[in-house]
Amino acid sequence: MVPLDKLTRSQTYSRRRDLVRLFWTACVLVFVISMISCPQVVFQGALTGLKTWWNIVFPALLPFFIASELLMNFGVVHFMGVLLEPVMRPLFNVPGAGSFVMAIGYTSGYPIGSMVTARLRSEGLCSRVEAERLMSFTNNSSPLFMLVAVAVGMFNNPGIGVLIAGAHYLSNLVLGFILRYYARTEGERFPNRGMRRGLLRSALSRMLQVQREENRPVGKIMGDAVRNAVTNLLNIGGFIILFAVIIQLLFHVGFINTLAGILGIFLLPLGFSPEILPALGSGFFEMTIGSKLASEAAAPLLQQVVAIGMILAWSGLSVHAQAASMIAETDIRMLPFVVSRLAHTCLAGIFTYLLCRWKLPLEELTAPALAASGWQYPGYAGNLKMLLIFFISLAAVILFALLLNLARSILGSFFKIRL
Repeated sequence: MVPLDKLTRSQTYSRRRDLVRLFWTACVLVFVISMISCPQVVFQGALTGLKTWWNIVFPALLPFFIASELLMNFGVVHFMGVLLEPVMRPLFNVPGAGSFVMAIGYTSGYPIGSMVTARLRSEGLCSRVEAERLMSFTNNSSPLFMLVAVAVGMFNNPGIGVLIAGAHYLSNLVLGFILRYYARTEGERFPNRGMRRGLLRSALSRMLQVQREENRPVGKIMGDAVRNAVTNLLNIGGFIILFAVIIQLLFHVGFINTLAGILGIFLLPLGFSPEILPALGSGFFEMTIGSKLASEAAAPLLQQVVAIGMILAWSGLSVHAQAASMIAETDIRMLPFVVSRLAHTCLAGIFTYLLCRWKLPLEELTAPALAASGWQYPGYAGNLKMLLIFFISLAAVILFALLLNLARSILGSFFKIRL
């Protein structure tokens, strides 16, 4: 016989789920009615989202998605997991395989960090809590977007891109150090086997083991990697187009201005100009559109740059939805990711402000910026360079781990002799 209190809790949970589903049903009905009422607005929004996906997201992420799939299949991530355990564990309290997520997350952009983290979790290379830590501080804006699209295309000032990217990465690394204390008692640990034989030997043995277990031919592995990458990018493109349409509809009905007014309650006392608030309201939903509006706002350059730094750190509900779709088949929770985005937004705003006051002259900060007439994304050539940087970063991290392990071995032997 089922206890009464347990039955009551089950009924309460079921009712809550029903209410949530009814809420989303109502939202979908409102969205459909709005589409029927404003077809021109919907078309313009969809066209904007499609251009953003095809011209920016698809060429930016496709090489990294394919590379990450191949590196997982050939055991390189498992190799790094064993090799970099002594580095990643004390710094961020995540397994060594998290170094691969960091390398690809910091060189490619949203939402590939979530995708690779979900893959690590499904492969059993990290616990749920460790996956939540990883996903929370390895999702970054693309360096090409910050250094080229924003700095050169929107502001016609390459130096601004360095400030925005520096604050963006620095605040996320600080967030990673803080998150090492998140749920320390909950996360089970996945020890690396064979550590006594030496790090490098154990790492090579683990990689060879994965390759022996892979029965598919090389052509099949490459074909599956390309297919999975394109499928994930189509999924991401759907979210971008959907949220572009939603933003256009919200602009049309005046909701973005209402949201800007709500944000003004908190930001106007901090000195933000009212002209920058609509950009922040748009960036709440989609970061590319919000960044573009911030660069065109009639506000001082300092406020424009800080606003873009905050928008890129928050990343927009569009990216949140993409991340949620990537981890949908795992037990990773979204709440830590959303909370960490809020923390990243605050830290990025503070660090961007401090770096701008330190590097840029006062007269340039207080004057409105002259945005470029049109900005272009560098496309395939620029992203091939970033892919090269990604592999160089991987090699540098592995070399650092080897040198660190060698130094520890030498020091350990020295002190043993002295003893």
